[in-house]
Amino acid sequence: MPEAPRQMHLGVFVLGTGNHIAGWRYPGAADSFQSLEVIQRIAATAERGKFDLLFLGDGLSANINDHPSFAARFEPITMLSALAATTTHLGLGATMSTTYCEPYQVARFFASLDHLSGGRAAWNAVTTSGSSAAANFGRDHPRHGARYDIAEEFVDVVCGLWDCWEDGAIVADRESGRYFDPRKVRALNHQGRYFQVKGPLNIGRTPQGRPVILQAGASEPGQALAARTADAIFSVTQDIGESRAFRAGFHARLAGFGRGPEEVAILPGVMPVIGDTLAEARAELDRLQSFVGETDALAMLGYRLGTDMSAYPLDGPVPDLPLPDTSHGFARAMLAKARREKLMLRDLYNLTAAARGHWVICGTAATIADTLEEWFITGAADGFNILPPYFPWAFDRFVDQVVPELQRRGLYRRDYAGRMLRDHLDLPRPEISSLANGIGKLTGGGRDGRAEAV
Repeated sequence: MPEAPRQMHLGVFVLGTGNHIAGWRYPGAADSFQSLEVIQRIAATAERGKFDLLFLGDGLSANINDHPSFAARFEPITMLSALAATTTHLGLGATMSTTYCEPYQVARFFASLDHLSGGRAAWNAVTTSGSSAAANFGRDHPRHGARYDIAEEFVDVVCGLWDCWEDGAIVADRESGRYFDPRKVRALNHQGRYFQVKGPLNIGRTPQGRPVILQAGASEPGQALAARTADAIFSVTQDIGESRAFRAGFHARLAGFGRGPEEVAILPGVMPVIGDTLAEARAELDRLQSFVGETDALAMLGYRLGTDMSAYPLDGPVPDLPLPDTSHGFARAMLAKARREKLMLRDLYNLTAAARGHWVICGTAATIADTLEEWFITGAADGFNILPPYFPWAFDRFVDQVVPELQRRGLYRRDYAGRMLRDHLDLPRPEISSLANGIGKLTGGGRDGRAEAV
C-alpha cells in the first residue's frame, strides 16, 4: 500500500487574556485566565478543529508588570483535569519545572492526568529559565548548565517511575483474591547526583504507556535533552530558512540517539492575525498594538533578552547582547531578526508585545494557509503551535477558516484517527525503559527473581 501523505500537527497555546500582551482589551475578548468557562470554550473550539493538543504554559512567580496571564492564572494540572471531563480527543499538555518540582510528583500528576483523560496527557519539561521563582522556594536559582544537568536526571527518573508498572499488573481477580501481579511491579531504586527515588509510583501504567514529553529548549544542552527524550518540540522562529536549518540540525542529533525524524514533531509558535483582506488583517494588528503602552512589554522584553532594557532608548538601535542565562531560543531568534532586518529596539518591543517574541503573520485564511503549507512542505516544520492574539474570536476564525483550507489541500486531518495523543502525533506506545526494567523488584527481589511484597 502507498504510504499515507504526511499531515501537519496543530496545537493551541492558551493564555486566557490572549497571547498578545493587550489582547484582552480587544472588544469582546476574554479578559481572564482564571475562568473555567473561558478555557472550556477554547478547548471545545480546538477539538472542533481536530487539534492535536491544547497547551498551558506555567510559571512559579507573579510580576504584575508582565503579561496579565503570567501574573494571574490557574495551576495547569488542576485546569487540565477539569478539561479531561469535557473533551474526548484533544491532547492536554502543561508545563512543570525540573528545577522547582520533584520527579515523583511530576510522574504522579501526569500519570493521573493520562488516566483521567484516557491517554491524552503531555508534560512540557522546562528548567524554569527566570530566577524570580527561586525566592518562592527558598533556594538559589541554578545557572543554565546546572539546570540542564538536573533536567537530564529528572526526566530519566520520571520516565523510570512511569515504567515501574507493566500492563496487566492490576489483576483484580475476585475469585482468587489477588489484586496485583507482583512480577509486573518494580521499584526504581534510583540513586543519582540530584535525586534519590525508591518507587514504584503509586499509580498503574498509563493508557499511553508514558505521557507525551514536550520540550522547548533551544540551547545546546536543551536540544541534546530534547533529542534524547522529547516527543514534540515547541520552537521559536522568525525565519523560514532558520527554521529549516534548526529542523535539519535537530534530526541529525536524533540519529545520535538511535531515533528517527518521525519520532519527534517540531512545532514553531505562530500568531496568525486573520482578515477578509490583508488590509483588514493589518488593521486588526494595528488596533491591538495601539493598546500597548511604552512600558507594558518592557519586563517581558527584558526577560526574553536577559537584560534590563529600561536603560536603552526604544528609538535607538538594538544593543549587541550576548545570549542570556535564561532562555536562548527567544533571544537568538529575536536578535537574529534584528540584525537581518536592521530593526530598532522599538521594533523588538512591538514584536514582544504582539506575540512574546514568536512569529506573527497577517493575511487572509488562504494566504495564511499558503504560508503554513510552504513551511510544512519545505521542511521548516512538522506543524505549528498556534498563538491566537485573543480569545475566543481570533481562535474561532482560525478554526473556521484556516483549518478547512488546510483540510481542502490534504494537509490536515478531517477527523481524529484515534483517541490518544500518541495517535494524533503518530507515535507508538513506548515499551518499558531499561531504567526501570528489572531494577529493584520493589525490595531488591527475592532469591527466585520475583518481586517481594512492599
